[in-house]
Amino acid sequence: MEVINYFESDNQEYWKEQIKKCDWGAGQFLYDLLNCGTFEKAVGESSKLLLLTMNNKLVSFCTYAKKDDIQPTDLSPWIGFVYTHPDFRGNRYFGKLLSEAEKLAIKENVFSIYVSTNHIGLYEKYGFEFMCMMNDMEGEPSRVYIKKLPIK
Repeated sequence: MEVINYFESDNQEYWKEQIKKCDWGAGQFLYDLLNCGTFEKAVGESSKLLLLTMNNKLVSFCTYAKKDDIQPTDLSPWIGFVYTHPDFRGNRYFGKLLSEAEKLAIKENVFSIYVSTNHIGLYEKYGFEFMCMMNDMEGEPSRVYIKKLPIK
C-alpha cells in the first residue's frame, strides 16, 4: 500500500477518474472541485488530498484541509472527504491516511485536527473525541470531533 499526495502525483487525471467512480455524493463533489480547479478555493490553499493505493487501485482517500463543511470557524485543519472503497472497508485502511495527515499537522506545529461528520463510533476508533455540535454550510447540525496530537 502506498499513500500518494494527489497534487504531487504524475497521474492526477487517472486518480481523478478513480475518485469520479466513487459511489458517494461527496466524492462526486470532490471530483467536481478537482475537475473545475476550485479545490483550494473550497478547502483552502495548501490543502492536501491523500490517496491510499494498492496496485494502482484507489483504496481510500481523504483531505487534510484548512476548511471543511463547518464554515465560518477558526478550527483548523480538518480531515474531510473520508472515503474507503466498499471492497476495502472493515480493514481500518483509513488509519494509514490519518497517520499521514497527523504527520503533516505535527510538521506544521498543529496539535489538534478536526472532523465534521454524522457518524458515531467511526472516528472514535482513531482517537477522535466528540467536541460539540455545529451547523454545516447548509445549516444542518453536524458532529465535530477533535483529535489532540502529541507535542514534540
